[in-house]
Amino acid sequence: MNAPAHRLPPGQVRIDGFPRFGVQLDRPPPTVPDDPSIEIGGVVAEPFTLPLTDLAALPRRELVADLHCVAGWSATDLRWEGVAFETVHRLVIEPALPAETVPTHAVFEGLDGYRSIVVLDDVLQDDVILADHLDGRPLDGAHGAPVRLVSPNQYGFVSAKHVCRIEIHTAEPRQRYHPTPSVQAGLQIVKPHRRANVWREERHRYLPAWLVRPIYRHVVSAIRAFGARRRRSA
Repeated sequence: MNAPAHRLPPGQVRIDGFPRFGVQLDRPPPTVPDDPSIEIGGVVAEPFTLPLTDLAALPRRELVADLHCVAGWSATDLRWEGVAFETVHRLVIEPALPAETVPTHAVFEGLDGYRSIVVLDDVLQDDVILADHLDGRPLDGAHGAPVRLVSPNQYGFVSAKHVCRIEIHTAEPRQRYHPTPSVQAGLQIVKPHRRANVWREERHRYLPAWLVRPIYRHVVSAIRAFGARRRRSA
Protein backbone atom coordinates (compact mmCIF):
# COMPACT_ATOMS: atom_id res chain seq x y z
CA MET A 1 0.00 0.00 0.00
CA ASN A 2 1.39 3.39 -0.94
CA ALA A 3 2.01 6.11 1.64
CA PRO A 4 -0.22 9.19 1.38
CA ALA A 5 0.82 11.30 -1.59
CA HIS A 6 1.61 14.34 0.56
CA ARG A 7 4.33 12.39 2.35
CA LEU A 8 6.35 11.68 -0.75
CA PRO A 9 8.28 14.02 -3.04
CA PRO A 10 7.24 14.28 -6.70
CA GLY A 11 7.71 11.12 -8.73
CA GLN A 12 8.36 8.83 -5.75
CA VAL A 13 6.59 5.56 -4.87
CA ARG A 14 6.67 3.97 -1.44
CA ILE A 15 7.99 0.40 -1.29
CA ASP A 16 7.92 -2.14 1.51
CA GLY A 17 11.22 -2.74 3.23
CA PHE A 18 14.53 -1.08 2.53
CA PRO A 19 16.44 -2.75 -0.33
CA ARG A 20 20.18 -2.64 -0.61
CA PHE A 21 21.32 -0.19 -3.26
CA GLY A 22 24.63 1.22 -4.40
CA VAL A 23 27.65 -0.12 -6.26
CA GLN A 24 28.43 -3.80 -6.88
CA LEU A 25 25.01 -5.19 -5.97
CA ASP A 26 26.13 -8.57 -7.27
CA ARG A 27 28.95 -8.75 -4.70
CA PRO A 28 29.10 -8.82 -0.91
CA PRO A 29 29.41 -5.47 0.87
CA PRO A 30 32.97 -4.30 1.57
CA THR A 31 34.73 -5.73 4.61
CA VAL A 32 34.78 -3.41 7.61
CA PRO A 33 38.26 -2.92 9.14
CA ASP A 34 38.83 -4.09 12.70
CA ASP A 35 39.43 -0.50 13.84
CA PRO A 36 37.37 1.59 11.42
CA SER A 37 38.09 5.27 10.97
CA ILE A 38 37.40 8.17 8.64
CA GLU A 39 40.24 9.99 6.90
CA ILE A 40 39.75 13.75 6.82
CA GLY A 41 41.44 15.47 3.87
CA GLY A 42 41.08 18.15 1.24
CA VAL A 43 41.90 21.71 2.29
CA VAL A 44 42.53 20.89 5.97
CA ALA A 45 45.95 22.10 7.15
CA GLU A 46 47.08 18.50 7.72
CA PRO A 47 45.13 15.35 6.83
CA PHE A 48 44.16 13.32 9.89
CA THR A 49 42.13 10.30 10.94
CA LEU A 50 38.93 10.25 12.98
CA PRO A 51 38.48 6.85 14.67
CA LEU A 52 34.85 5.78 14.74
CA THR A 53 35.14 5.29 18.49
CA ASP A 54 35.81 9.05 18.74
CA LEU A 55 32.94 9.80 16.35
CA ALA A 56 30.54 7.75 18.49
CA ALA A 57 31.57 9.74 21.57
CA LEU A 58 30.34 13.03 20.07
CA PRO A 59 26.82 14.29 20.92
CA ARG A 60 24.38 11.84 19.37
CA ARG A 61 20.91 12.13 17.96
CA GLU A 62 18.12 10.03 16.52
CA LEU A 63 16.37 10.84 13.26
CA VAL A 64 13.22 9.32 11.79
CA ALA A 65 13.26 10.04 8.08
CA ASP A 66 12.51 8.64 4.64
CA LEU A 67 15.15 7.72 2.08
CA HIS A 68 14.33 8.57 -1.52
CA CYS A 69 16.21 6.77 -4.28
CA VAL A 70 16.73 8.71 -7.51
CA ALA A 71 15.21 5.70 -9.30
CA GLY A 72 11.83 6.65 -7.81
CA TRP A 73 11.34 4.42 -4.77
CA SER A 74 11.12 5.60 -1.18
CA ALA A 75 11.74 3.66 2.03
CA THR A 76 9.78 5.44 4.75
CA ASP A 77 9.99 5.96 8.52
CA LEU A 78 13.55 4.71 8.91
CA ARG A 79 14.96 5.30 12.40
CA TRP A 80 18.59 6.37 12.21
CA GLU A 81 21.02 7.09 15.03
CA GLY A 82 24.40 8.77 14.82
CA VAL A 83 26.08 12.16 14.94
CA ALA A 84 24.93 15.26 13.08
CA PHE A 85 27.43 16.11 10.35
CA GLU A 86 27.19 19.74 11.43
CA THR A 87 28.56 18.65 14.82
CA VAL A 88 31.42 16.76 13.18
CA HIS A 89 32.21 19.74 10.98
CA ARG A 90 32.08 22.27 13.81
CA LEU A 91 33.99 20.27 16.43
CA VAL A 92 36.39 18.20 14.33
CA ILE A 93 36.85 19.54 10.80
CA GLU A 94 36.51 23.30 11.14
CA PRO A 95 39.34 23.64 13.70
CA ALA A 96 41.65 21.87 11.21
CA LEU A 97 41.00 24.35 8.38
CA PRO A 98 43.59 27.06 7.67
CA ALA A 99 42.59 30.57 8.71
CA GLU A 100 40.27 32.38 6.29
CA THR A 101 39.52 29.22 4.32
CA VAL A 102 36.00 29.32 2.85
CA PRO A 103 34.91 25.72 2.19
CA THR A 104 32.12 25.19 -0.35
CA HIS A 105 31.97 21.45 -1.06
CA ALA A 106 32.42 18.11 0.66
CA VAL A 107 33.18 14.65 -0.68
CA PHE A 108 32.13 11.49 1.14
CA GLU A 109 33.95 8.38 -0.06
CA GLY A 110 33.03 4.82 0.85
CA LEU A 111 34.94 1.58 1.24
CA ASP A 112 33.18 0.48 -1.96
CA GLY A 113 34.89 3.28 -3.93
CA TYR A 114 31.77 5.39 -4.41
CA ARG A 115 32.10 9.17 -3.96
CA SER A 116 29.30 11.59 -3.12
CA ILE A 117 30.06 15.21 -4.06
CA VAL A 118 27.87 17.76 -2.30
CA VAL A 119 27.48 21.45 -1.63
CA LEU A 120 28.68 21.87 1.95
CA ASP A 121 25.71 24.00 3.03
CA ASP A 122 23.35 21.16 2.07
CA VAL A 123 24.98 18.66 4.42
CA LEU A 124 25.28 21.16 7.27
CA GLN A 125 21.50 21.11 7.66
CA ASP A 126 20.08 19.96 10.99
CA ASP A 127 18.69 16.68 9.63
CA VAL A 128 21.93 15.36 8.06
CA ILE A 129 23.77 12.78 10.14
CA LEU A 130 26.59 10.29 9.99
CA ALA A 131 24.61 7.23 11.03
CA ASP A 132 25.93 4.06 12.63
CA HIS A 133 22.58 2.54 13.69
CA LEU A 134 19.35 1.77 11.80
CA ASP A 135 16.10 0.81 13.51
CA GLY A 136 17.85 0.23 16.82
CA ARG A 137 20.65 -1.98 15.49
CA PRO A 138 24.18 -1.29 14.27
CA LEU A 139 24.30 -0.77 10.52
CA ASP A 140 24.75 -3.96 8.56
CA GLY A 141 26.78 -4.29 5.39
CA ALA A 142 23.76 -3.94 3.12
CA HIS A 143 22.99 -0.47 4.42
CA GLY A 144 26.39 1.09 4.90
CA ALA A 145 28.38 -0.38 7.79
CA PRO A 146 30.20 0.88 9.67
CA VAL A 147 28.87 4.42 9.10
CA ARG A 148 26.99 6.22 6.34
CA LEU A 149 25.77 9.68 5.49
CA VAL A 150 22.01 10.26 5.74
CA SER A 151 20.65 13.40 4.04
CA PRO A 152 16.85 12.94 3.93
CA ASN A 153 16.00 15.88 1.68
CA GLN A 154 18.40 14.79 -1.04
CA TYR A 155 18.26 11.77 -3.29
CA GLY A 156 19.89 8.61 -2.00
CA PHE A 157 22.97 8.97 -4.19
CA VAL A 158 24.10 11.73 -1.82
CA SER A 159 23.90 9.45 1.22
CA ALA A 160 27.18 7.60 0.69
CA LYS A 161 27.59 4.27 2.47
CA HIS A 162 30.62 2.72 4.23
CA VAL A 163 32.14 6.20 4.69
CA CYS A 164 35.91 6.00 5.15
CA ARG A 165 37.01 9.42 3.89
CA ILE A 166 35.68 12.99 3.98
CA GLU A 167 37.28 15.74 1.92
CA ILE A 168 36.57 19.46 2.26
CA HIS A 169 37.06 21.69 -0.80
CA THR A 170 36.91 25.39 -1.65
CA ALA A 171 35.44 24.69 -5.12
CA GLU A 172 33.55 21.84 -6.76
CA PRO A 173 36.07 18.97 -7.03
CA ARG A 174 36.64 16.67 -9.98
CA GLN A 175 33.45 14.75 -10.66
CA ARG A 176 34.48 11.17 -9.95
CA TYR A 177 31.55 9.24 -8.52
CA HIS A 178 31.67 5.53 -9.30
CA PRO A 179 34.54 2.99 -9.18
CA THR A 180 33.31 1.16 -12.30
CA PRO A 181 34.63 2.96 -15.43
CA SER A 182 31.55 2.25 -17.57
CA VAL A 183 29.16 3.55 -14.90
CA GLN A 184 31.38 6.57 -14.28
CA ALA A 185 31.31 7.34 -18.02
CA GLY A 186 27.51 7.21 -17.99
CA LEU A 187 27.33 9.46 -14.96
CA GLN A 188 29.54 11.99 -16.73
CA ILE A 189 26.84 12.19 -19.41
CA VAL A 190 23.69 12.38 -17.26
CA LYS A 191 25.46 13.99 -14.26
CA PRO A 192 23.87 13.82 -10.81
CA HIS A 193 22.31 17.12 -9.83
CA ARG A 194 24.54 19.36 -7.70
CA ARG A 195 21.84 19.91 -5.06
CA ALA A 196 19.73 16.72 -5.49
CA ASN A 197 16.76 18.19 -3.62
CA VAL A 198 13.95 15.64 -3.62
CA TRP A 199 11.15 18.19 -3.24
CA ARG A 200 12.35 20.08 -6.33
CA GLU A 201 12.91 16.77 -8.16
CA GLU A 202 16.54 17.61 -8.88
CA ARG A 203 17.56 14.18 -10.15
CA HIS A 204 20.02 15.16 -12.90
CA ARG A 205 21.70 18.35 -14.02
CA TYR A 206 20.51 18.32 -17.63
CA LEU A 207 17.76 15.70 -18.00
CA PRO A 208 14.22 16.87 -17.14
CA ALA A 209 12.28 14.84 -14.58
CA TRP A 210 9.48 14.01 -17.04
CA LEU A 211 12.00 12.24 -19.28
CA VAL A 212 13.58 9.98 -16.67
CA ARG A 213 10.48 9.10 -14.65
CA PRO A 214 9.20 6.42 -17.10
CA ILE A 215 12.66 4.84 -17.26
CA TYR A 216 13.02 4.75 -13.51
CA ARG A 217 9.50 3.36 -13.10
CA HIS A 218 10.75 0.08 -14.59
CA VAL A 219 13.63 0.11 -12.12
CA VAL A 220 11.19 0.45 -9.21
CA SER A 221 9.28 -2.62 -10.43
CA ALA A 222 12.48 -4.63 -10.63
CA ILE A 223 13.49 -3.56 -7.11
CA ARG A 224 10.07 -4.57 -5.76
CA ALA A 225 10.40 -8.01 -7.35
CA PHE A 226 13.93 -8.40 -5.99
CA GLY A 227 12.76 -7.43 -2.49
CA ALA A 228 9.92 -9.95 -2.66
CA ARG A 229 12.35 -12.74 -3.61
CA ARG A 230 14.67 -11.77 -0.76
CA ARG A 231 11.79 -11.87 1.75
CA ARG A 232 10.66 -15.31 0.49
CA SER A 233 14.18 -16.70 0.84
CA ALA A 234 14.81 -15.13 4.28
